[in-house]
Amino acid sequence: MFNKNNAYALQDEGQDTIQANHSLGFDTDLRDFTIAVKALEHFKIKSIELLSNNPDKIKVWEHSGINISKRIPLIIKTNEYNLGYLDVKKDQLKHLL
Repeated sequence: MFNKNNAYALQDEGQDTIQANHSLGFDTDLRDFTIAVKALEHFKIKSIELLSNNPDKIKVWEHSGINISKRIPLIIKTNEYNLGYLDVKKDQLKHLL
């Protein structure tokens, strides 16, 4: 949480979400979904409906052996506070917005 707060502070100074992570010495996205995959495997869940716009997250699940039966997009209305953030997600990270 400490580093997340530092990233938000850098964003308040004008960096986008990717620049802020890089300024702190981190990769663009450090999340690891291994524990989620293992939990679903433990409960013998073979198929999921995935709520995500993130193509990298979709790839993780496609390579996990767990079937994505449906991708449900997250619909987010833009406003003056999130427009830049969503533009970075769409243009640089190729989120399906």
